[in-house]
Amino acid sequence: MIKTLDLQRNVTAILENAYAISYTRTNNQIWQASFSLPINDKKIQKVKLLKYVEISVESEYIGLFRIIPKKTSKSSLSVSFECEHVLATLLGSTLFKDHQLTNLPTNEVLEYLLGQQKEPHWQLGSVEITRYFHYLWENENLLSAIFSVTKPFDEQYRWTWDTTTYPWTLNLVRPNIEPVCRIKERHNLINFEIEENPMSVFNRIYPLGYGEGVNQLTIESVNNGVPYIEDAESVAENGILETVWVDKRFEDAATLMASSQALLKRWKEPIVSLVVSAADVSKITGAKIDELKEGNVVRLELDDFPSMDLLIMKEHRPDTKGTPGNTQLEIGSLTEDLSTTQADLERRQKINEVYAQGATNLLSYSYNDNADDEHPAEIVFFLPDGMVNINELTLWFETDYFRGYSRGIESGGAVVRSTSAGGGQTTSAGGGQTTSSGGGQTTSSGGGQTTSSGGGTSTTSGQANGFPATIIPYMTGMAIPDGSSHIHGVTIDTSDFDHWHTVSVSPHTHTVSDHTHSVSPHTHQVSDHTHTVSPHTHEVELDPHTHPIEHGIFLLDTMPNNVEIRVDGNLVSFSGNSADAINLIPYLTKDSDGKVARGKHVVSLTPNERGRINAQINTQFFIQSRGQYSL
Repeated sequence: MIKTLDLQRNVTAILENAYAISYTRTNNQIWQASFSLPINDKKIQKVKLLKYVEISVESEYIGLFRIIPKKTSKSSLSVSFECEHVLATLLGSTLFKDHQLTNLPTNEVLEYLLGQQKEPHWQLGSVEITRYFHYLWENENLLSAIFSVTKPFDEQYRWTWDTTTYPWTLNLVRPNIEPVCRIKERHNLINFEIEENPMSVFNRIYPLGYGEGVNQLTIESVNNGVPYIEDAESVAENGILETVWVDKRFEDAATLMASSQALLKRWKEPIVSLVVSAADVSKITGAKIDELKEGNVVRLELDDFPSMDLLIMKEHRPDTKGTPGNTQLEIGSLTEDLSTTQADLERRQKINEVYAQGATNLLSYSYNDNADDEHPAEIVFFLPDGMVNINELTLWFETDYFRGYSRGIESGGAVVRSTSAGGGQTTSAGGGQTTSSGGGQTTSSGGGQTTSSGGGTSTTSGQANGFPATIIPYMTGMAIPDGSSHIHGVTIDTSDFDHWHTVSVSPHTHTVSDHTHSVSPHTHQVSDHTHTVSPHTHEVELDPHTHPIEHGIFLLDTMPNNVEIRVDGNLVSFSGNSADAINLIPYLTKDSDGKVARGKHVVSLTPNERGRINAQINTQFFIQSRGQYSL
């Protein structure tokens, strides 16, 4: 029975006249179905593209599908419809740009992906397998991303779903490994074909992931430096059969290796294709062991072969009404990983076409400045977080003369008065004598006259106390105030004498006649003496002034002959004052995994004396073409 539903999942019609009802259920893939209606069926208008149909066969619920292509045939007077399971609604949501998850458990990864639905049709149910891998998706549809979660698994898994309730439920479970049904000759076997193809056997795989050339991801970092994995038993039996497997979606070496190990389990053996036609006799026998359904393990019991337990990978019912018991099955190994089928490889190849990869980038950092032994030249540069691999990091530098761009000018002389904070005393060590070598004579060439501009008075106070005095005549050429022609000198004992005199001198002139002075040879005696300077200060007066600066380029006449180089504090083995291409990669700081740390790095150059450093750091690295995604 087929029911039609609208987008709100309300039943709009029951298609009683539907015929040629078929369906194909494939393990871990979107199921397909089809049916036809007579061209004159009035309910054809109820079957609309991208709307839903629910298919059941007798009492068995097959699944919920949506209509995709519709084909009308006038010759057969029919309208046929192709359907796909509603799991395909996840194709309608896109992971725009890049989405990155690292080291999260599988259930959290799936929760994140289902959270990206534009319409929340699906919810997460049971998750029986837990792994921790690095995932990255970019511009990919949601269903492809979900299916890729299990790609690195090294064990069998099975996607199941429940569309009987809404939101629909998606499960990730371990498949049954015990047989629950049988195909037996002379019971329900119609036909059996087996094909073994050794042309696709590979026992050594070189896995390659994200990037290109020398920057492409390999497994060497997690495989003891070996770029491949192999099956020793198969190599011993068949020789080395190697291949290169590339999947550029992998950016983590451990995840890449885990996925390649899953491939090796399958590729080391010849491909065995089993196609079986059998009759579903469960309706006749009523036994569950005769129910042949996708995902079940079937025991194959053939006369000419040993019994085998195989997984029903694909179940196809060509006509549930016309030949309800006719079932075509594709059976595969229980260890086969369907994610590595040719169809999946083609799907991943299409996805890779829209994946951003990256490019090799060149970046230079220049430095030109003065430096000395206490002030090194420091070149700061950064390696971006998106860098996948660093190919080259070299230093070029040379030294030159120290360069100045200005100097002061002397303003000229000046006279200043200084200030002392206090007095002081200077003492001679002893007397001394100065002796003239002989007499001398000075002669005036003529007379002369000196005229005073006025008189003056000098007064000395004191008094005489009757002490004896002797008057001595004293001749002078000057006039005596009282009209006398002479004066008297008085010799007085002044041991106890206190007196005063008043002398008045009238305005007058002095005439000096021609004369000669004779100086006899003589000496001067200088006794021991002391000069005492009282505490005092000196005021300094400095007139306001400026010193102009002379601008220009001024070079020292010496330059360094050796430069010490350090990278992130690590000393570089080098001697000299210039270099052409020093490899700095070995001296860069590393992270806990031994990889070059991303972010800030510093190269310092310390000359042994004052000079100028001209330097350049050249980097070549491979970087992703996308930015960092923040969750």
